[in-house]
Amino acid sequence: MVNPEIYEANRETAWCPGCGDIPLRQCLAEALAEMDLKPSQVTMFTGIGQAAKMPHYIKVNGFNGLHGRALPPAIGMRIANPEMKVIVESGEGDTYGEGGNHILHNIRRNPDIAHFVHDNQIYGLTKGQASPTTGEEMTTSTQPNGITARPFNPIKFAVAMGATFVARSFVGKKEHLKAMMKAAIKHKGYALIDILQPCVSFNKVNTYQWYMKRVYELGDDYDPTDYDTAIKKADEWGDNIPIGIIYKAEGVPIFRDKHPQIGDRALVKEKKEPTEFQALIDEMK
Repeated sequence: MVNPEIYEANRETAWCPGCGDIPLRQCLAEALAEMDLKPSQVTMFTGIGQAAKMPHYIKVNGFNGLHGRALPPAIGMRIANPEMKVIVESGEGDTYGEGGNHILHNIRRNPDIAHFVHDNQIYGLTKGQASPTTGEEMTTSTQPNGITARPFNPIKFAVAMGATFVARSFVGKKEHLKAMMKAAIKHKGYALIDILQPCVSFNKVNTYQWYMKRVYELGDDYDPTDYDTAIKKADEWGDNIPIGIIYKAEGVPIFRDKHPQIGDRALVKEKKEPTEFQALIDEMK
């Protein structure tokens, strides 16, 4: 196992003291170390937001994209280099709001990507507006009279859309979160983890204490391959919130399987002679 300290960026974060992103970063570094992965073997893609600052604070290859647009460049990396571990880190607003169209079609394509969504049920970077997962019982800086739209259910959405790995975890359960991260990275196909993490500045409802009273780990008797059971489990929220692998499907072809012309080697390792591209050059003249 590599030393988790090799992932330390030695940089002061812009996160508030107590932010759920802090233990999430620690869990990610330890999970990668326990998988014996070096920073050069991992590339992280993000959009915009507090969660999207993760590549600044952990020493891996990183790419900051546009708001809601973390998945397109991640797919590009996955196509170009099958040897790289590709991770998308983004908030629930960035993923389920601005990036809603991308996650939908990403599930359809099933690329070999692990997607960790920091779900604090609020827009933390822009000072507390309601996000797609904000509960109706909450008031915010821009919704002082309460939320009028029903909260988005990312687990039910992903299961119903046929995502091949759908899980939920909580930053207050460190060992559980690390186990989920490692399982997602190892999974062949698109793996989504909705990670519950408090925003201590702008979400005074979904606190560490609130989650600790409600989350429970799925037992060994739970079968994540049972689609109907997974849909029912995805509807659980409120007094009881299940964490663990909600749904998993093995053997589903990934994006690369359906495009054999891409090959199984990193494009940088493909040796091409300039003359092979002469026809294309001539066409563009």
